[in-house]
Amino acid sequence: MKKIITVIFAAALFLSAASAQENYVPSQSNLDARQEFASTRLGIFLHWGIYAMYGQGEWYLRDGRLLDSEYSKAAKGFYPIEFDAAEWAKAFKDAGAGYVTLTSRHHDGFSMFKTATSDYNVVDGTPFGRDVVGELCQACADEGLRFHLYYSLLDWHREDYPLGETGRDTGRRKDRQDYDSYFNFMKIQLKELLTNYPHLGGIWFDGLWDHKEKTFDWRIQDLYAHIHSIKPSCLIGNNHHINVIKGEDFQIFERDLPGQNSTGWNSYDSVSDVLPLEMCTTMPNGAWGYEVKVTSYKSTEEIIILLLKSAALNSNLLINIGPQPDGNLPAQALDRLKGLGEWMRTYSSTINGTTATAIPEQAWGVSTRTRDKVFLHVIKPKEIPSNGVTGRLVVPVTEKVAGVKEFVSGKPLPFTVSKDGFLTITTPSKPDASPDWVVEIDLK
Repeated sequence: MKKIITVIFAAALFLSAASAQENYVPSQSNLDARQEFASTRLGIFLHWGIYAMYGQGEWYLRDGRLLDSEYSKAAKGFYPIEFDAAEWAKAFKDAGAGYVTLTSRHHDGFSMFKTATSDYNVVDGTPFGRDVVGELCQACADEGLRFHLYYSLLDWHREDYPLGETGRDTGRRKDRQDYDSYFNFMKIQLKELLTNYPHLGGIWFDGLWDHKEKTFDWRIQDLYAHIHSIKPSCLIGNNHHINVIKGEDFQIFERDLPGQNSTGWNSYDSVSDVLPLEMCTTMPNGAWGYEVKVTSYKSTEEIIILLLKSAALNSNLLINIGPQPDGNLPAQALDRLKGLGEWMRTYSSTINGTTATAIPEQAWGVSTRTRDKVFLHVIKPKEIPSNGVTGRLVVPVTEKVAGVKEFVSGKPLPFTVSKDGFLTITTPSKPDASPDWVVEIDLK
């Protein structure tokens, strides 16, 4: 487990801000935003920047062992003529998503918004000259979608960023590091984002893992206090792979469901039972940014199953797409969005606005609930015990059951409740699960 190290700073201003976050009490507007965020289980993640020009993923500056002076020339050719924020937002809305998270600035240091901090941004540094963040933020608002921004804590372009574990060979001089300067740069940019885009609802941090040494302090709670002082309702999440830090408003799990650690990255020892949760993963089976060689994508069914398993653990699913350099979303991504939309138009009420149940994941599937309903999501009908004619779903209940039916058809299903609190439901021997057959339990 990684530990959070508390360091005493001399600056009274910082001590005051850090103390404020140590004692952080979210505003009512923040609590309302958390509830809204958790009520729509599907989010769309977008990794887009000048790295799309190379078609090698968002880490190409480092992984390609390039000099930043050469890599950054891609900005002069970035002209995504097909980019249409309104079309993107409509596709996400039609897919049943409730929010969108876009990379405002990734590890390569290029900003996808106009900033006064440098001209290394999409408005001042490219022939495109348009504010991608601003256009998509407004388009999402027009569609009723929440809008969040990814923001990298590390930077392989700026020389004042202290050398971390990544991006050491991009050609930055080794005598220019100055965290006071870099920290001030981040505060300026974050203020720009929070004040220039009124519909912005959340900041998604990444990169804290770049400095593991105990002597380095990110002043992260000061940064959180800075954000909340400007916009108390703004939700803060941090993809740091460790336990929640005071001042964060939702907990992130990269490529893993909450409580799992198949990647080996997630070094937390607790899943919050207070904050909203979010699992993020890629739609293509590759990097987060566009990779020209990757044509293998998770199927619509695989994404739906991930969405169901996330919802059953009180978590959202943030599914990532890497837009192409011309401004189009890949055809495979559009196909999956269409499939998700078709499923969500029927089943969204069985995951949106729901919470976890006391029923753990079963061989046949998972469950979600509202105040007066429980939904059994049968993902693998073959795992329902069957006599060849009918099946039997058995689950524990602690509340009175008023009725049980197939969710789609509304057809009643026979059931009994034992004295020791087990509900037995008689099901068709081969229920139609493609990929999900839903049983609705009505509670008194």
